[in-house]
Amino acid sequence: MALTLLELALYFGLLSVVAFGGMPAVMPEMQRIVVEVKEWTSPVEFIQLFAVAQAAPGPNVLIASLIGWKAAGLAGAVVALLAVCGPAAVIAWWVADLWDRFKDSPWRLAIQRAIAPIVVALILSGGYVIATPDGTPDWRMWLIAAASAAAVLATRANPLWMIAGGALMGALLLS
Repeated sequence: MALTLLELALYFGLLSVVAFGGMPAVMPEMQRIVVEVKEWTSPVEFIQLFAVAQAAPGPNVLIASLIGWKAAGLAGAVVALLAVCGPAAVIAWWVADLWDRFKDSPWRLAIQRAIAPIVVALILSGGYVIATPDGTPDWRMWLIAAASAAAVLATRANPLWMIAGGALMGALLLS
């Protein structure tokens, strides 16, 4: 149990440091570690935990606590959540000071422009992982993902409606 808690702290702490754009940006690596390397969940369970974390009120880092719970119970949930929030909070505090200090610097604008496409690519790669849970593309999962993305872009509706619609489409197409 202590080893699992240490592994949760290390993995989610590392993911916290590289999660530009939030947890969906590191979803491929999280899925690889949680499902393939450590086998804390199955591919389907991972997607279910992701869906619950997205539907729940609050930040999308809740997936870390759900995975921690699955791997090591309540202690695992607490360790994973602290590990995913702690390093990012410290870095954000430190960078905010620098960001303010160099607000007129051309480097700041260049960094902002460079980070945007990286964040988009990381989030799209997370979508790829969610749409291919066992590594094999399934047109039904891709259809659900495309319809959800189109609905988010075309409307101003609450994303929870997209999750509900995706769940309904999944129930109809995947049963």
